[in-house]
Amino acid sequence: MPYEPPTHTVERSLRATTGARTVAGVDEVGRGAWAGPVTVCAAVTGLRRAPEGLTDSKLLTVARRNALSAELTDWVTAFGLGHASPEEIDALGMTAALRLAAVRALDALPDRPDAVILDGKHDYLGAPWRVRTVVKGDQSCVAVAAASVIAKVHRDAHLAEIGTGCPDFGFASNAGYPAPVHRRALEEHGPTEHHRRSWAYLDALPRWRHLRLPAPRGAGGRPAEPTGDDGAQLGFF
Repeated sequence: MPYEPPTHTVERSLRATTGARTVAGVDEVGRGAWAGPVTVCAAVTGLRRAPEGLTDSKLLTVARRNALSAELTDWVTAFGLGHASPEEIDALGMTAALRLAAVRALDALPDRPDAVILDGKHDYLGAPWRVRTVVKGDQSCVAVAAASVIAKVHRDAHLAEIGTGCPDFGFASNAGYPAPVHRRALEEHGPTEHHRRSWAYLDALPRWRHLRLPAPRGAGGRPAEPTGDDGAQLGFF
């Protein structure tokens, strides 16, 4: 399938239909991880031509992603990063934690954007933000793709740093996602201070099941169960 570079189509549409002058692209990373924060980047790019090869961070090699992130941090008009910690995820649930991280990222920008392009189909920001959701926006929208790369590289670096204190978990290579080395370490050592302890994977670990925290309550009083990036509830398998 040929590479289709991202464009400014959605940004131009927002400018034309809403009068927005500053548009931020927003993307998250770490939603489906078992450890570490969820990280959100808000990037403002204007309408300049994007760096060569810009696309969704998941489609890039580690080397290319790191090089592109270094280029992007100088190329973008502005970017802001926001994080929600494992403790906040456990207390609030993923949707509210995402919103918290996204607001922190947007607040870190030097100027409040007039509109936001949010990757995906679900608007977890809501009022008072003017939001346009775009499925696969990290592939089709320049600002969202830039946010995707910057968020991924910064979060990976953070997981590698905290992983030095618990090397058996392999955070430098798996970024807190459930890779085999991570699963084996959980079985042997149990969750660290960096793990999300309201998540269902602990139910499958008899030695550590007692450490699981109750899931936060969602709309209608139902548990706000954590989900992976594809929307499937995570388990230990």
